[in-house]
Amino acid sequence: MTSDTRRILVTSALPYANGPIHIGHLVEYIQTDIWVRFQKMQGHQCFYVCADDAHGTPIMLKAHAHNITPEQLITQIAQEHIADFAAFYIEFDQYHSTHSSENQYYATLIYERNRQAGHITERTITQAYDPVKNMFLPDRYIKGDCPICGASEQYGDNCEACGASYSPSELKNPRSAVSGAIPEYRNSEHLFFKLQDFEAILRTWTNSGTLQPEVINKLEEWFKVGLQEWDISRDAPYFGFEIPKYPGKYFYVWLDAPIGYMASFQALCNRNPELKFADFWGPEASSELYNFIGKDIMYFHTLFWPAMLHGAGFRTPTAVFCHGFLTVNGLKMSKSKGTFIKAATYLKYLQSEALRYYFAAKLSSSVEDIDLNLEDFVAKFNSDLVGKLVNIASRCAGFITKCFAGRLAPTLSEPDLYNQFIAASPAIAEYYERREYSKVVKEVMALADIANQYINNAKPWEIAKQDGQELQLQEICTTGLNLFRVLIGYLRPVLPAIAAKSEVIY
Repeated sequence: MTSDTRRILVTSALPYANGPIHIGHLVEYIQTDIWVRFQKMQGHQCFYVCADDAHGTPIMLKAHAHNITPEQLITQIAQEHIADFAAFYIEFDQYHSTHSSENQYYATLIYERNRQAGHITERTITQAYDPVKNMFLPDRYIKGDCPICGASEQYGDNCEACGASYSPSELKNPRSAVSGAIPEYRNSEHLFFKLQDFEAILRTWTNSGTLQPEVINKLEEWFKVGLQEWDISRDAPYFGFEIPKYPGKYFYVWLDAPIGYMASFQALCNRNPELKFADFWGPEASSELYNFIGKDIMYFHTLFWPAMLHGAGFRTPTAVFCHGFLTVNGLKMSKSKGTFIKAATYLKYLQSEALRYYFAAKLSSSVEDIDLNLEDFVAKFNSDLVGKLVNIASRCAGFITKCFAGRLAPTLSEPDLYNQFIAASPAIAEYYERREYSKVVKEVMALADIANQYINNAKPWEIAKQDGQELQLQEICTTGLNLFRVLIGYLRPVLPAIAAKSEVIY
């Protein structure tokens, strides 16, 4: 590596292993994949790791309903997830599972180090219990009204409307999502992470360029309310890792889920001995660490996650990048309205790179939601990729093939125009770096318009009819193809397969 080569580790939030990937999920993985591909094109040492989030009561209950073991369920779901990601050209360096020996090791290590440092406490709590199913109810299986904003139909651990995190006992008008019964409340001993111990550190970290302005503003609201202890244990029956010295108690899924990033990278290190875990996760690591997440899990990733890492003696993320939700035709995705589209369903009818391109044309560095307008989606694909970009190559390649046996001219007809396209490289690179993909697309399409205008003015189809103009025709078409080459290179992180096909030499 050269002195200016960066060492970068990138993660996306872990998809939950109890259902399929849908197009809403793909916003994040496409956003991350584009950024990683750009970094690799820049010559940096960049690794992209992810995993299935494979623990929790929902997985246990779904497996029971299908008369299979949780292990069988998560294996089946993992295969489906990996196939969907591959079809959309999401290229991980390592895809793992939180139900792994690596994750159990680091979850236990982080817990024990925080406990030894005095950041774990225990106390008896009153916990919701389903009298019909005879089980303690996990947070996600209690629904009611948010105690902070009053939104209805919210889960027992955090509110999707306002983003607040709270104890299930604080939920208003609760009911069991398993049986519909009104929960009873029984005593149970639980373990808690003392988040308030890290307030000063978190305030410094969150204001050190690690987060977007919108996220910082939201965190300030939570700081004002006061950081609360976080319940990190759950009672049996539960599918997960049992807590050492506490039989019948398990790590809450949200404790070991983000630690899955570390486990996945450790698995990558196990396959590549030249990689050293401490170089990326040690407290003095000089490498960069970036977490891409949705705004709905902001609280866990910008408060609990860095606090747990710091308390256990590991480095904290260089930055956490949050994105908004996906709406379809301006509305929240809905099964009843036919706008809840699974990745596998999309692939039956449409090209995966069309969606990559459309998302890129919408994505910026903000936390705002993006909309998939289906009419606009079709129009943009036809107008941009077919009518502008591919049109450049198709208008020139035929003449080069038919008239010149596939050989390009030794010189360009418009070298200044070519240099103009090359000069756009630094700005486009900066847009990629800042995750301003919509600006990348806008800049490339503006150049595509210029290229098409050049071909319109040069009129190679008319010159081809004239005797003695062979060199001019060859130079015009060579210029057009070189302009296309530059543009498809700029879009390679967005359209990796189309770019690869464009480079094939017949």
